[in-house]
Amino acid sequence: MTAHNPAAKKLFIKTYGCQMNVYDSQRMAEAMGAEGYVLTEDQSDADMVLLNTCHIREKAAEKLYSDLGRLKPLKAARPDLKVGVAGCVAQAEGAEIIRRMPLVDLVVGPQTYHRLPAMVRGEAPAIDTDFPEEDKFDHLPAPRATRRAPAAFLTVQEGCDKFCAFCVVPYTRGAEVSRPAERILAEARDLVGRGVREITLLGQNVNGWHGGPGGFGALIRALGEIDGLLRIRYTTSHPNDMADDLIEAHRDVPQLMPYLHLPVQSGSDRILKAMNRKHTADQYLRLIDRIRAARPDILLTSDFIVGFPGETDQDHADTLSLIEQVGFGMAYSFKYSPRPGTPAYDRPEVDAAVADARLQELQALLTRQQHAVQDGMIGRTVNVLFEKAGREAGQMIGKSDYLHSVFVDTDRAQVGDLRPVRIIGSQRNSLHGELVA
Repeated sequence: MTAHNPAAKKLFIKTYGCQMNVYDSQRMAEAMGAEGYVLTEDQSDADMVLLNTCHIREKAAEKLYSDLGRLKPLKAARPDLKVGVAGCVAQAEGAEIIRRMPLVDLVVGPQTYHRLPAMVRGEAPAIDTDFPEEDKFDHLPAPRATRRAPAAFLTVQEGCDKFCAFCVVPYTRGAEVSRPAERILAEARDLVGRGVREITLLGQNVNGWHGGPGGFGALIRALGEIDGLLRIRYTTSHPNDMADDLIEAHRDVPQLMPYLHLPVQSGSDRILKAMNRKHTADQYLRLIDRIRAARPDILLTSDFIVGFPGETDQDHADTLSLIEQVGFGMAYSFKYSPRPGTPAYDRPEVDAAVADARLQELQALLTRQQHAVQDGMIGRTVNVLFEKAGREAGQMIGKSDYLHSVFVDTDRAQVGDLRPVRIIGSQRNSLHGELVA
Protein backbone atom coordinates (compact mmCIF):
# COMPACT_ATOMS: atom_id res chain seq x y z
CA MET A 1 0.00 0.00 0.00
CA THR A 2 1.30 3.44 -0.95
CA ALA A 3 2.12 5.66 2.01
CA HIS A 4 -0.38 8.44 2.51
CA ASN A 5 0.94 11.91 1.75
CA PRO A 6 -0.77 14.45 4.03
CA ALA A 7 0.81 17.38 2.17
CA ALA A 8 -1.81 17.35 -0.60
CA LYS A 9 -5.52 16.58 -0.76
CA LYS A 10 -6.06 13.86 -3.30
CA LEU A 11 -9.26 12.65 -4.90
CA PHE A 12 -9.81 9.18 -6.37
CA ILE A 13 -12.91 8.75 -8.56
CA LYS A 14 -14.23 5.44 -9.85
CA THR A 15 -16.70 5.92 -12.68
CA TYR A 16 -19.27 3.26 -13.53
CA GLY A 17 -21.38 3.06 -16.66
CA CYS A 18 -22.30 5.60 -19.26
CA GLN A 19 -20.51 8.45 -20.99
CA MET A 20 -22.58 10.96 -19.07
CA ASN A 21 -21.09 9.58 -15.87
CA VAL A 22 -17.62 10.12 -17.36
CA TYR A 23 -18.57 13.75 -18.00
CA ASP A 24 -20.08 14.09 -14.51
CA SER A 25 -16.92 12.68 -12.93
CA GLN A 26 -14.85 15.26 -14.78
CA ARG A 27 -17.08 18.06 -13.53
CA MET A 28 -17.01 16.74 -9.94
CA ALA A 29 -13.22 16.61 -10.14
CA GLU A 30 -13.25 20.24 -11.27
CA ALA A 31 -15.60 21.22 -8.45
CA MET A 32 -13.34 19.54 -5.91
CA GLY A 33 -10.29 21.00 -7.66
CA ALA A 34 -11.56 24.42 -6.63
CA GLU A 35 -11.34 23.09 -3.06
CA GLY A 36 -7.69 22.14 -3.49
CA TYR A 37 -8.11 18.47 -4.43
CA VAL A 38 -6.03 16.88 -7.17
CA LEU A 39 -6.87 13.61 -8.89
CA THR A 40 -4.96 10.44 -8.08
CA GLU A 41 -5.13 7.01 -9.69
CA ASP A 42 -4.19 5.33 -6.39
CA GLN A 43 -7.12 5.11 -4.01
CA SER A 44 -4.84 4.07 -1.15
CA ASP A 45 -3.21 7.51 -1.37
CA ALA A 46 -6.49 9.44 -1.55
CA ASP A 47 -7.99 11.81 0.99
CA MET A 48 -11.37 11.19 -0.63
CA VAL A 49 -12.74 8.26 -2.60
CA LEU A 50 -15.79 8.98 -4.75
CA LEU A 51 -17.76 6.22 -6.48
CA ASN A 52 -19.85 7.63 -9.33
CA THR A 53 -22.45 4.94 -9.94
CA CYS A 54 -24.72 3.80 -12.76
CA HIS A 55 -28.07 2.03 -12.28
CA ILE A 56 -28.61 0.76 -15.83
CA ARG A 57 -26.75 -2.52 -15.69
CA GLU A 58 -27.72 -5.62 -13.73
CA LYS A 59 -26.93 -5.78 -10.01
CA ALA A 60 -25.66 -2.18 -9.95
CA ALA A 61 -26.34 -1.72 -6.24
CA GLU A 62 -24.70 -5.02 -5.35
CA LYS A 63 -21.56 -4.02 -7.25
CA LEU A 64 -21.45 -0.74 -5.34
CA TYR A 65 -21.75 -2.47 -1.96
CA SER A 66 -19.06 -4.94 -2.97
CA ASP A 67 -16.70 -2.08 -3.83
CA LEU A 68 -17.54 -0.31 -0.58
CA GLY A 69 -16.77 -3.50 1.31
CA ARG A 70 -13.29 -3.52 -0.21
CA LEU A 71 -12.78 0.01 1.12
CA LYS A 72 -13.38 -1.00 4.74
CA PRO A 73 -9.72 -1.81 5.54
CA LEU A 74 -8.58 1.50 4.05
CA LYS A 75 -11.16 3.44 6.04
CA ALA A 76 -10.27 1.53 9.22
CA ALA A 77 -6.59 2.38 8.77
CA ARG A 78 -7.37 6.03 8.01
CA PRO A 79 -10.59 7.20 9.67
CA ASP A 80 -10.10 10.69 8.17
CA LEU A 81 -10.58 9.29 4.66
CA LYS A 82 -13.82 10.60 3.16
CA VAL A 83 -15.90 8.15 1.15
CA GLY A 84 -18.65 9.42 -1.14
CA VAL A 85 -21.20 7.78 -3.40
CA ALA A 86 -22.58 9.73 -6.36
CA GLY A 87 -24.69 9.03 -9.42
CA CYS A 88 -27.82 7.04 -10.12
CA VAL A 89 -27.44 4.32 -7.48
CA ALA A 90 -26.93 7.11 -4.94
CA GLN A 91 -30.18 8.66 -6.16
CA ALA A 92 -32.06 5.36 -5.96
CA GLU A 93 -30.67 4.09 -2.65
CA GLY A 94 -30.21 7.34 -0.72
CA ALA A 95 -29.88 6.92 3.04
CA GLU A 96 -29.91 3.12 2.66
CA ILE A 97 -26.29 3.33 1.48
CA ILE A 98 -25.08 4.84 4.74
CA ARG A 99 -27.32 2.52 6.76
CA ARG A 100 -25.77 -0.54 5.11
CA MET A 101 -22.26 0.90 4.87
CA PRO A 102 -21.53 3.34 7.72
CA LEU A 103 -18.07 4.01 6.29
CA VAL A 104 -19.79 6.21 3.65
CA ASP A 105 -19.61 9.90 4.57
CA LEU A 106 -21.83 11.39 1.89
CA VAL A 107 -24.35 10.45 -0.80
CA VAL A 108 -25.05 12.82 -3.69
CA GLY A 109 -27.41 12.38 -6.63
CA PRO A 110 -26.62 13.23 -10.25
CA GLN A 111 -28.53 16.53 -10.11
CA THR A 112 -26.86 17.88 -6.96
CA TYR A 113 -23.17 17.16 -7.34
CA HIS A 114 -22.51 20.90 -7.61
CA ARG A 115 -23.15 20.88 -3.84
CA LEU A 116 -20.39 18.34 -3.27
CA PRO A 117 -17.77 20.82 -1.96
CA ALA A 118 -20.17 22.15 0.67
CA MET A 119 -21.03 18.59 1.69
CA VAL A 120 -17.33 17.75 2.11
CA ARG A 121 -16.84 20.88 4.23
CA GLY A 122 -19.75 19.86 6.43
CA GLU A 123 -21.80 22.89 5.38
CA ALA A 124 -24.54 20.85 3.69
CA PRO A 125 -26.39 17.61 4.53
CA ALA A 126 -24.44 14.40 4.04
CA ILE A 127 -27.26 13.03 1.85
CA ASP A 128 -28.51 15.10 -1.09
CA THR A 129 -30.68 13.41 -3.70
CA ASP A 130 -32.96 16.33 -4.51
CA PHE A 131 -34.06 17.46 -7.94
CA PRO A 132 -33.27 21.14 -7.35
CA GLU A 133 -34.78 23.98 -9.32
CA GLU A 134 -31.40 25.62 -9.85
CA ASP A 135 -29.24 24.51 -12.77
CA LYS A 136 -26.23 22.67 -11.37
CA PHE A 137 -24.12 23.91 -14.30
CA ASP A 138 -24.60 27.48 -13.08
CA HIS A 139 -22.92 26.57 -9.79
CA LEU A 140 -20.00 24.53 -11.10
CA PRO A 141 -16.64 26.21 -11.63
CA ALA A 142 -15.51 26.85 -15.18
CA PRO A 143 -13.80 23.77 -16.65
CA ARG A 144 -10.10 23.81 -15.83
CA ALA A 145 -7.63 24.04 -18.68
CA THR A 146 -6.00 20.72 -17.85
CA ARG A 147 -7.68 18.36 -20.30
CA ARG A 148 -5.32 17.52 -23.15
CA ALA A 149 -7.46 14.98 -25.03
CA PRO A 150 -8.57 16.02 -28.52
CA ALA A 151 -12.08 14.62 -27.93
CA ALA A 152 -14.47 15.64 -25.15
CA PHE A 153 -18.00 15.06 -23.89
CA LEU A 154 -20.45 17.90 -23.37
CA THR A 155 -23.76 17.34 -21.58
CA VAL A 156 -26.63 19.22 -23.25
CA GLN A 157 -29.66 17.45 -21.80
CA GLU A 158 -30.47 15.32 -18.77
CA GLY A 159 -33.35 13.20 -17.61
CA CYS A 160 -36.08 11.49 -19.61
CA ASP A 161 -39.86 11.77 -19.94
CA LYS A 162 -40.34 8.60 -22.01
CA PHE A 163 -40.89 6.18 -19.09
CA CYS A 164 -39.95 3.00 -20.89
CA ALA A 165 -41.19 0.12 -18.75
CA PHE A 166 -37.69 -1.29 -18.13
CA CYS A 167 -35.82 1.94 -17.41
CA VAL A 168 -34.88 3.67 -14.15
CA VAL A 169 -33.59 6.89 -15.73
CA PRO A 170 -36.76 8.98 -15.18
CA TYR A 171 -36.55 8.10 -11.48
CA THR A 172 -32.80 8.58 -10.98
CA ARG A 173 -32.10 11.47 -13.38
CA GLY A 174 -35.51 13.12 -13.25
CA ALA A 175 -37.57 14.86 -15.89
CA GLU A 176 -36.04 16.09 -19.14
CA VAL A 177 -34.06 19.30 -18.73
CA SER A 178 -32.21 21.00 -21.58
CA ARG A 179 -29.27 23.35 -21.10
CA PRO A 180 -29.62 26.69 -22.89
CA ALA A 181 -27.97 26.88 -26.30
CA GLU A 182 -25.78 29.85 -25.42
CA ARG A 183 -24.21 27.99 -22.47
CA ILE A 184 -23.58 24.90 -24.58
CA LEU A 185 -21.95 26.97 -27.30
CA ALA A 186 -19.82 28.83 -24.77
CA GLU A 187 -18.58 25.57 -23.25
CA ALA A 188 -17.91 24.17 -26.72
CA ARG A 189 -15.87 27.25 -27.68
CA ASP A 190 -13.90 26.92 -24.46
CA LEU A 191 -13.16 23.26 -25.19
CA VAL A 192 -12.04 24.05 -28.73
CA GLY A 193 -9.86 26.85 -27.39
CA ARG A 194 -8.07 24.25 -25.27
CA GLY A 195 -7.34 21.95 -28.16
CA VAL A 196 -10.49 19.81 -28.37
CA ARG A 197 -11.32 18.94 -31.98
CA GLU A 198 -14.24 16.53 -31.47
CA ILE A 199 -17.22 16.99 -29.15
CA THR A 200 -19.80 14.34 -28.30
CA LEU A 201 -23.08 15.85 -27.09
CA LEU A 202 -24.59 13.84 -24.24
CA GLY A 203 -28.09 13.34 -22.92
CA GLN A 204 -30.33 10.54 -21.75
CA ASN A 205 -32.60 11.63 -24.60
CA VAL A 206 -30.18 13.93 -26.38
CA ASN A 207 -32.16 14.49 -29.57
CA GLY A 208 -35.10 15.66 -27.45
CA TRP A 209 -33.05 18.76 -26.55
CA HIS A 210 -35.19 21.89 -26.57
CA GLY A 211 -32.93 24.55 -25.08
CA GLY A 212 -33.17 26.97 -27.98
CA PRO A 213 -35.06 27.83 -31.16
CA GLY A 214 -35.02 25.33 -33.97
CA GLY A 215 -34.46 22.17 -31.95
CA PHE A 216 -31.47 19.86 -31.80
CA GLY A 217 -30.67 20.15 -35.48
CA ALA A 218 -30.29 23.93 -35.10
CA LEU A 219 -27.92 23.41 -32.15
CA ILE A 220 -25.74 21.14 -34.26
CA ARG A 221 -25.70 23.70 -37.08
CA ALA A 222 -24.59 26.38 -34.60
CA LEU A 223 -21.83 24.12 -33.27
CA GLY A 224 -20.73 23.53 -36.84
CA GLU A 225 -19.98 27.25 -37.11
CA ILE A 226 -17.32 27.10 -34.37
CA ASP A 227 -13.93 27.53 -35.97
CA GLY A 228 -11.66 24.64 -35.07
CA LEU A 229 -14.41 22.17 -34.11
CA LEU A 230 -13.83 19.43 -36.66
CA ARG A 231 -16.18 16.72 -35.46
CA ILE A 232 -19.59 16.51 -33.76
CA ARG A 233 -21.28 13.39 -32.40
CA TYR A 234 -24.23 12.80 -30.05
CA THR A 235 -25.70 10.04 -27.91
CA THR A 236 -28.16 8.62 -26.85
CA SER A 237 -31.17 9.18 -29.11
CA HIS A 238 -34.80 8.11 -29.15
CA PRO A 239 -36.42 7.24 -32.49
CA ASN A 240 -39.44 9.42 -31.71
CA ASP A 241 -37.25 12.52 -31.52
CA MET A 242 -35.41 12.10 -34.83
CA ALA A 243 -36.99 15.23 -36.30
CA ASP A 244 -36.61 16.36 -39.92
CA ASP A 245 -34.22 19.17 -38.95
CA LEU A 246 -31.87 16.69 -37.29
CA ILE A 247 -31.95 14.31 -40.24
CA GLU A 248 -31.21 17.26 -42.52
CA ALA A 249 -28.28 18.22 -40.29
CA HIS A 250 -26.77 14.80 -41.02
CA ARG A 251 -26.98 15.75 -44.69
CA ASP A 252 -25.83 19.37 -44.42
CA VAL A 253 -23.31 19.72 -41.56
CA PRO A 254 -19.94 18.28 -42.58
CA GLN A 255 -18.70 18.23 -38.97
CA LEU A 256 -21.55 15.87 -37.95
CA MET A 257 -20.02 12.43 -38.24
CA PRO A 258 -21.69 9.63 -40.27
CA TYR A 259 -22.50 7.63 -37.14
CA LEU A 260 -25.79 7.31 -35.25
CA HIS A 261 -26.66 5.30 -32.15
CA LEU A 262 -30.43 4.83 -32.28
CA PRO A 263 -31.78 2.28 -29.77
CA VAL A 264 -34.79 0.24 -30.87
CA GLN A 265 -34.76 -2.46 -28.08
CA SER A 266 -37.01 -4.94 -29.95
CA GLY A 267 -38.34 -5.72 -33.40
CA SER A 268 -41.70 -6.93 -32.12
CA ASP A 269 -44.58 -4.45 -32.05
CA ARG A 270 -46.17 -6.37 -29.20
CA ILE A 271 -43.03 -6.10 -27.06
CA LEU A 272 -42.39 -2.48 -28.08
CA LYS A 273 -45.89 -1.65 -26.81
CA ALA A 274 -45.24 -3.55 -23.56
CA MET A 275 -42.00 -1.58 -23.21
CA ASN A 276 -43.91 1.69 -23.73
CA ARG A 277 -41.58 2.64 -26.56
CA LYS A 278 -44.36 4.47 -28.48
CA HIS A 279 -43.11 3.44 -31.92
CA THR A 280 -43.50 0.34 -34.07
CA ALA A 281 -40.89 -1.72 -35.86
CA ASP A 282 -42.14 -0.44 -39.21
CA GLN A 283 -41.88 3.18 -38.06
CA TYR A 284 -38.29 2.52 -37.01
CA LEU A 285 -37.45 0.93 -40.36
CA ARG A 286 -39.01 3.82 -42.30
CA LEU A 287 -37.04 6.26 -40.12
CA ILE A 288 -33.83 4.40 -41.00
CA ASP A 289 -34.70 4.75 -44.68
CA ARG A 290 -35.10 8.54 -44.28
CA ILE A 291 -31.80 8.84 -42.41
CA ARG A 292 -29.94 6.80 -45.02
CA ALA A 293 -31.50 8.84 -47.81
CA ALA A 294 -30.01 11.95 -46.18
CA ARG A 295 -26.64 10.36 -45.38
CA PRO A 296 -26.12 7.13 -47.37
CA ASP A 297 -22.80 6.21 -45.71
CA ILE A 298 -24.06 6.51 -42.13
CA LEU A 299 -23.12 3.70 -39.74
CA LEU A 300 -25.96 2.70 -37.41
CA THR A 301 -25.72 1.15 -33.97
CA SER A 302 -28.45 0.25 -31.52
CA ASP A 303 -29.53 -1.35 -28.22
CA PHE A 304 -31.51 -4.56 -27.76
CA ILE A 305 -33.16 -6.14 -24.73
CA VAL A 306 -33.72 -9.89 -25.02
CA GLY A 307 -36.19 -11.82 -22.89
CA PHE A 308 -38.42 -8.91 -21.91
CA PRO A 309 -41.42 -10.18 -19.91
CA GLY A 310 -43.90 -11.85 -22.23
CA GLU A 311 -41.46 -12.25 -25.14
CA THR A 312 -42.29 -15.26 -27.32
CA ASP A 313 -40.30 -17.11 -29.97
CA GLN A 314 -42.16 -15.09 -32.61
CA ASP A 315 -41.28 -11.80 -30.88
CA HIS A 316 -37.64 -12.88 -30.89
CA ALA A 317 -37.86 -13.81 -34.56
CA ASP A 318 -39.31 -10.37 -35.31
CA THR A 319 -36.30 -8.78 -33.63
CA LEU A 320 -33.89 -10.89 -35.69
CA SER A 321 -35.80 -9.88 -38.82
CA LEU A 322 -35.45 -6.18 -38.00
CA ILE A 323 -31.71 -6.61 -37.44
CA GLU A 324 -31.39 -8.36 -40.80
CA GLN A 325 -33.26 -5.56 -42.54
CA VAL A 326 -31.25 -2.71 -40.99
CA GLY A 327 -27.71 -4.09 -40.88
CA PHE A 328 -25.97 -2.59 -37.85
CA GLY A 329 -22.33 -1.69 -37.53
CA MET A 330 -22.47 -2.66 -33.87
CA ALA A 331 -25.06 -3.00 -31.12
CA TYR A 332 -25.31 -3.42 -27.38
CA SER A 333 -27.51 -6.32 -26.34
CA PHE A 334 -28.54 -7.53 -22.91
CA LYS A 335 -30.78 -10.04 -21.28
CA TYR A 336 -33.64 -8.28 -19.49
CA SER A 337 -33.13 -7.79 -15.78
CA PRO A 338 -35.80 -6.15 -13.61
CA ARG A 339 -35.21 -2.77 -11.97
CA PRO A 340 -37.09 -2.00 -8.74
CA GLY A 341 -39.59 0.81 -9.19
CA THR A 342 -40.04 0.36 -12.94
CA PRO A 343 -43.41 -0.69 -14.43
CA ALA A 344 -42.02 -4.02 -15.68
CA TYR A 345 -40.44 -4.97 -12.36
CA ASP A 346 -43.16 -7.38 -11.19
CA ARG A 347 -43.99 -8.91 -14.56
CA PRO A 348 -43.33 -12.65 -15.02
CA GLU A 349 -39.88 -13.20 -16.47
CA VAL A 350 -38.95 -15.34 -19.46
CA ASP A 351 -37.23 -18.60 -18.56
CA ALA A 352 -33.55 -17.83 -18.01
CA ALA A 353 -32.29 -20.62 -20.28
CA VAL A 354 -34.61 -19.49 -23.09
CA ALA A 355 -33.48 -15.88 -22.69
CA ASP A 356 -29.82 -16.97 -22.70
CA ALA A 357 -30.29 -18.92 -25.93
CA ARG A 358 -32.07 -16.01 -27.60
CA LEU A 359 -29.34 -13.60 -26.52
CA GLN A 360 -26.63 -15.84 -27.97
CA GLU A 361 -28.50 -16.11 -31.28
CA LEU A 362 -29.04 -12.35 -31.45
CA GLN A 363 -25.45 -11.53 -30.55
CA ALA A 364 -24.14 -13.96 -33.14
CA LEU A 365 -26.14 -12.15 -35.83
CA LEU A 366 -24.98 -8.73 -34.62
CA THR A 367 -21.37 -9.93 -34.55
CA ARG A 368 -21.61 -11.15 -38.15
CA GLN A 369 -22.97 -7.78 -39.19
CA GLN A 370 -20.25 -5.92 -37.28
CA HIS A 371 -17.51 -7.99 -38.89
CA ALA A 372 -19.05 -7.51 -42.35
CA VAL A 373 -19.07 -3.73 -41.87
CA GLN A 374 -15.49 -3.70 -40.60
CA ASP A 375 -14.26 -6.00 -43.36
CA GLY A 376 -15.97 -3.69 -45.85
CA MET A 377 -13.77 -0.84 -44.62
CA ILE A 378 -10.61 -2.55 -45.88
CA GLY A 379 -9.21 -0.61 -48.79
CA ARG A 380 -11.13 2.55 -47.92
CA THR A 381 -9.51 5.80 -46.81
CA VAL A 382 -11.07 7.42 -43.75
CA ASN A 383 -10.14 10.33 -41.54
CA VAL A 384 -8.73 9.37 -38.14
CA LEU A 385 -8.44 11.68 -35.14
CA PHE A 386 -5.47 10.39 -33.16
CA GLU A 387 -6.17 10.27 -29.41
CA LYS A 388 -3.30 8.39 -27.78
CA ALA A 389 -0.22 6.26 -28.25
CA GLY A 390 -0.78 2.54 -28.73
CA ARG A 391 0.54 -0.30 -26.61
CA GLU A 392 3.27 -1.05 -29.09
CA ALA A 393 6.20 1.28 -29.72
CA GLY A 394 5.58 3.55 -32.71
CA GLN A 395 1.84 2.91 -32.69
CA MET A 396 -0.95 5.51 -32.55
CA ILE A 397 -4.66 4.96 -31.89
CA GLY A 398 -7.54 7.11 -33.03
CA LYS A 399 -11.18 7.11 -34.05
CA SER A 400 -12.46 7.06 -37.61
CA ASP A 401 -15.40 9.08 -38.88
CA TYR A 402 -17.49 5.99 -38.12
CA LEU A 403 -16.20 5.70 -34.52
CA HIS A 404 -14.09 2.65 -35.26
CA SER A 405 -10.88 2.41 -33.25
CA VAL A 406 -8.00 2.49 -35.72
CA PHE A 407 -4.42 1.41 -34.97
CA VAL A 408 -1.67 2.89 -37.13
CA ASP A 409 2.03 2.04 -37.00
CA THR A 410 3.63 5.44 -37.49
CA ASP A 411 5.97 7.99 -35.97
CA ARG A 412 4.50 10.75 -38.15
CA ALA A 413 1.31 11.44 -36.21
CA GLN A 414 0.67 13.16 -32.91
CA VAL A 415 -2.25 13.28 -30.50
CA GLY A 416 -4.81 15.68 -31.94
CA ASP A 417 -3.86 15.14 -35.59
CA LEU A 418 -6.72 14.44 -38.00
CA ARG A 419 -5.18 12.45 -40.84
CA PRO A 420 -6.37 10.36 -43.78
CA VAL A 421 -5.75 6.67 -43.15
CA ARG A 422 -6.11 3.72 -45.53
CA ILE A 423 -7.64 0.70 -43.78
CA ILE A 424 -5.56 -2.43 -44.37
CA GLY A 425 -6.93 -4.87 -41.79
CA SER A 426 -9.79 -5.67 -39.42
CA GLN A 427 -9.57 -7.15 -35.95
CA ARG A 428 -12.37 -8.17 -33.60
CA ASN A 429 -13.29 -4.65 -32.45
CA SER A 430 -10.85 -2.41 -34.28
CA LEU A 431 -9.25 -1.62 -37.61
CA HIS A 432 -5.61 -1.46 -38.73
CA GLY A 433 -4.56 1.32 -41.06
CA GLU A 434 -1.67 3.17 -42.64
CA LEU A 435 -1.18 6.91 -43.12
CA VAL A 436 -1.97 8.26 -46.57
CA ALA A 437 0.94 10.58 -47.54
